[in-house]
Amino acid sequence: MSLALEKEIPPLSEDVTGAIRVGNTRVLLELVIRTFQDGASAESIVGRYSSLSLSDVYLTIGYYLRHRDAVEAYLNRREQLAESVHQRLSSVQPDLSLIRSRLLAQQ
Repeated sequence: MSLALEKEIPPLSEDVTGAIRVGNTRVLLELVIRTFQDGASAESIVGRYSSLSLSDVYLTIGYYLRHRDAVEAYLNRREQLAESVHQRLSSVQPDLSLIRSRLLAQQ
């Protein structure tokens, strides 16, 4: 009996927004990798994100370890995007007078 050696494709897919998801879940690559970097094991990551499979987490961590520079560049871009969105949202002050007048009109 021989062992069939096959290439494993990482369980990663890019959604329409450019975010990379792990497996057939909505869990983001950055969540898995940052949790791993914080010292979590693959088993504890699955415990935290129960929609993930253990094999998908191990494959994702392996991909990260083999392609660290590319994954870190992606993670940095995602953090910059998140910061940009946060700044844009915090600079917008909603016009509460419209909401207030609508609520008062309903009374």
